[in-house]
Amino acid sequence: QVQLVETGGGLVQAGGSLRLSCVASGRAFSSYAMGWFRQTPGKEREFVAAISSSGGSTYSATSVKGRFAISRDNAKNTAYLQMNILKPEDTAVYYCAARAVLVSTTYYATSGSYNLWGQGTQVTVSS
Repeated sequence: QVQLVETGGGLVQAGGSLRLSCVASGRAFSSYAMGWFRQTPGKEREFVAAISSSGGSTYSATSVKGRFAISRDNAKNTAYLQMNILKPEDTAVYYCAARAVLVSTTYYATSGSYNLWGQGTQVTVSS
């Protein structure tokens, strides 16, 4: 069973950048599609970005397109979320998620499609 641990969150000024990492323990990381989600108090978990198991297919939410980029390094069992031009409305707890897939180009943009989750990392963007 893959376990996920997110790191890289913190406090940053608007316009700044952060890179989140999601390290997976266990085997067969390259067989998992990965996603990033975020959540603020009182709101539902929101999709941010997803990547296929091969890394060849990605998809981002409209709200972050052009500012955030998802990537992965299967040799390091790690998925990344590079966040640039951060805005105060990006403030949230960010979670990575994983799901085993059979097709290397598959990715998912809904939280219900994932069965493995990390504990989350707080990102706070000050104005």
